[in-house]
Amino acid sequence: MIDLDELHRRVPIADGHADSLMWNRDLSVASEKGHVDFPRLREAGVKIQAFTIVTRGLPVIDGFPLFMLKERWPASARAGEWRRCLWQLDRLEGFCATSGGLAAVAGTRAGLDANLKEGRLSAVLGIEGAHAIEGDVGRVKALFERGVRFMSLTHLANNELGGTSTPLMGNRPLTALGREVLDAMAVVGMTIDVAHASPAMLPELLRHPRIRPFCSHAGVKGATDHWRNLDDGTLKAIADKGGVVGVIFAPQFLGGRRLSDVARHLEHAVKVMGEDGVALGSDFDGMIPLPQGMRDVRDLKKLTATLLDRGMPVRVVEKVLGHNFRRFWSEVLA
Repeated sequence: MIDLDELHRRVPIADGHADSLMWNRDLSVASEKGHVDFPRLREAGVKIQAFTIVTRGLPVIDGFPLFMLKERWPASARAGEWRRCLWQLDRLEGFCATSGGLAAVAGTRAGLDANLKEGRLSAVLGIEGAHAIEGDVGRVKALFERGVRFMSLTHLANNELGGTSTPLMGNRPLTALGREVLDAMAVVGMTIDVAHASPAMLPELLRHPRIRPFCSHAGVKGATDHWRNLDDGTLKAIADKGGVVGVIFAPQFLGGRRLSDVARHLEHAVKVMGEDGVALGSDFDGMIPLPQGMRDVRDLKKLTATLLDRGMPVRVVEKVLGHNFRRFWSEVLA
């Protein structure tokens, strides 16, 4: 019988997406609010956590200004999308500094390796929607200098860079500004997150000759046919370029509320991409419910047990839980 505690201690467990920074709570302190903080991540055995910066809400009604007021963001942070971005980056740096060695930003492979060796959580930083740069391509380099290592061009709505996967938004392609930003990302060494890209925009992102694509959080159409999920062709294209797909935990995209539904999506992705291309992309703290039986990251072992009970080999489970993202980030951060 597999010792889940030992497995979670041994494997560099990694998650591709958490929106925790927008909630304005101290991630260095243990809490029962939300899904993750540094102490709970350590308790769950997570060694690498991607934290994303959110600066805009839903299309048409964009309730993000009201959300920021509810969460008591300071007025200076609410002034514009670039300010919103910088404030969240500042906050994460502060949390790491006051965490007593629990966490540190991983912006290089050496930093990632040092964190793993010394028992610190590696925070990998990303931007959810390049509207955060407010059209200033020079800010791509500024973000990289702040430790940001991945970005999606769009989020829940179309923007000046291209189209979103959200329905009824016109399936818009990549724009000239989007191409310019993508090239700037390639120059500094930032990778592209295709999680919210429109079907019309996806092929251009995947064809770019100098940037490696990945998906921080999504379901797969082969397991549940939903607009938010990636089809087999996209999964294969990401795998062919050395990318990884993090499977989301949100029941509305999985076609069910059980941990076995997460497992179904992981299993299909492994079948299509191979065992080296699939990982976890929870979307913790992303305004989504979690599967039944999962209150927060501390219940991650229940998913591990589900995968093992369904017959996934231990070797593959370990890759999905962490080795694949650890390898991917080691290569990207180099």
